[in-house]
Amino acid sequence: MAYLFTSESVSEGHPDKIADQISDALIDNFLAWDEDSRVAIETLVTTGQVVLAGEVKSKIYLDVQKITRSVIEKIGYTKSEYMFEANSCGVLSAIHEQSADINQGVDRKSKQEQGAGDQGIMFGYASNETENYMPLALDLSHRLLYELAALRRENNEIKYLRPDAKSQVTLEYSDDHKPQRIDTIVISTQHDEFDTEPNMLVKITEDIKNILIPRVKAQLKPELQALFTDNIKFHINPTGKFVIGGPHGDTGLTGRKIIVDTYGGKGAHGGGAFSGKDPSKVDRSAAYATRHIAKNLVAAGVADEILVQISYAIGVKDPMGIYVNTYGTSKVNATDGEIAQKIAELFDMTPYGIETRLGLRNPIYSETAAYGHMGRTNKVVTKTFENSNGETKTLDVELFTWEKLDYVDKIKEAFYI
Repeated sequence: MAYLFTSESVSEGHPDKIADQISDALIDNFLAWDEDSRVAIETLVTTGQVVLAGEVKSKIYLDVQKITRSVIEKIGYTKSEYMFEANSCGVLSAIHEQSADINQGVDRKSKQEQGAGDQGIMFGYASNETENYMPLALDLSHRLLYELAALRRENNEIKYLRPDAKSQVTLEYSDDHKPQRIDTIVISTQHDEFDTEPNMLVKITEDIKNILIPRVKAQLKPELQALFTDNIKFHINPTGKFVIGGPHGDTGLTGRKIIVDTYGGKGAHGGGAFSGKDPSKVDRSAAYATRHIAKNLVAAGVADEILVQISYAIGVKDPMGIYVNTYGTSKVNATDGEIAQKIAELFDMTPYGIETRLGLRNPIYSETAAYGHMGRTNKVVTKTFENSNGETKTLDVELFTWEKLDYVDKIKEAFYI
């Protein structure tokens, strides 16, 4: 019998995502000036206020207020009527030095012996139902909001949009787990005040259906465009009005959108957030590493769908174990346990090995903090950073290295594909 599966996304202007972006911008600035920085920063945003809290061990001092305000301005909170505005909001910093007890478990005389920054379990997932090896419902949810933000910044076809927004896509699957059609699309977008409220909702609904949806469809392959039938159920701003939003509507916190950040409810999640953490925290680095492994395994033809789990103990460099689930889609003459053993042989999963292989000591994290950490485009960009003394540094950095398909040949050789 056919079944339904749903994933959601939130925009860069959602309060939780504002918090994530501030935390990751601070990570980037610390790493740009001191690649050995140890950083764990949580951000809270609410009406007219930002609170920064966390632990840092670094050689550099930063103007955290300036960095915070630049992030808020870039997102689009630039008007006083939002009740949260880049230049006027308060910024309170409660950042202090990292615990020596934690630090002694991570730092070693040799970097190769670096221990995991925390205990925990991390998961990576990949599926061949999309070109970027991501679950389709989540991919579509992200695309809707990314394009909605582009329309907001263009301020041409749609002129009333504000930064906060959420989306949700429900797909119908066949018994053999193939997407058949889009059942439901939910979009809630913050907007300016309208003179007449009934016309407001009609106008927003028409613009979403006639402007946003065609722009998203145009990005997709024909077989995915075919999923957009005339029978889609739309729920657009279903409360009827969404003027009060952002941190004025809801308090935002770092790390509260971990399913949006990963696989939209497909696969599994170990519970640890990513944003605000330097790569010594395996919550982040090992989640990227397992995504890299899962994506390369699927791309190599090992299976149609793969989940990879890894676990660590704080201060210990070698993982406790690796687990694999191919959901019965394996195409090789190996059990899931044997696939896990091959992974251990092919990939160095120590914290230092992961950091080195994926280049995680570079300032690459601001771009991860909205529209998902996985399934993104690997590319090199130029970024400029300024320290508290007014000195600037320009770096070329490679983003989303965990999305590279650079182990496909090695995997094919290992599995005789």
